[in-house]
Amino acid sequence: MADGAAPGTLLVKSTLAVTAGLVATSIAAGAAPDRFGAVHAAFSGVLFVVGTGALLWAYALGVSRSRTELINVPGLFLLARPTAPDAIRRAFHWALAVEVLAVVVAASIRPFTEVAFGILAPTFGLGMMALWGGRYGEFPDRPPRSAP
Repeated sequence: MADGAAPGTLLVKSTLAVTAGLVATSIAAGAAPDRFGAVHAAFSGVLFVVGTGALLWAYALGVSRSRTELINVPGLFLLARPTAPDAIRRAFHWALAVEVLAVVVAASIRPFTEVAFGILAPTFGLGMMALWGGRYGEFPDRPPRSAP
C-alpha cells in the first residue's frame, strides 16, 4: 500500500469498533436487563448473522484461492503465522477474546434472560478474522503439478 498501512486496516478498525459496542451493550444489559436486554439480544443477533455470512464468504475466498495457493484452515480462519502480520493477528485475537469475555460475563450475571443471546455475538469477531484471512492472508504458492 502507498501509505504504509497494512491491508485490511478498515476491517480491523471496524471490528474493534463493533467489539466496543458489544462490550457497551453487554454492560448495559447486565446492569439493567429490563431496559437494555432486548437491545443487546437484537444487536447480538445481527452480529451473529453478519459473522456467519463473513465465515461463509471467507470459506468461498479460501476455496477460490486454493487453486493457486496452499490454503490451510488455521491460517484462513484464525490467522495462524505467517498468514497475517503480528499486529493484525493480535488485534483480531484480542477483539474475539474481549467479545467472548463480555458476553459470557453478562450472560452469567443474567442467565435465562434475553441477555444470554449475547453468546451468539462472538461469531462476528471470528467471521471478520476469517474474512481478513480469506481476502488478505498470505499463503505459499501451490507447487506446479508433476506430469503423471
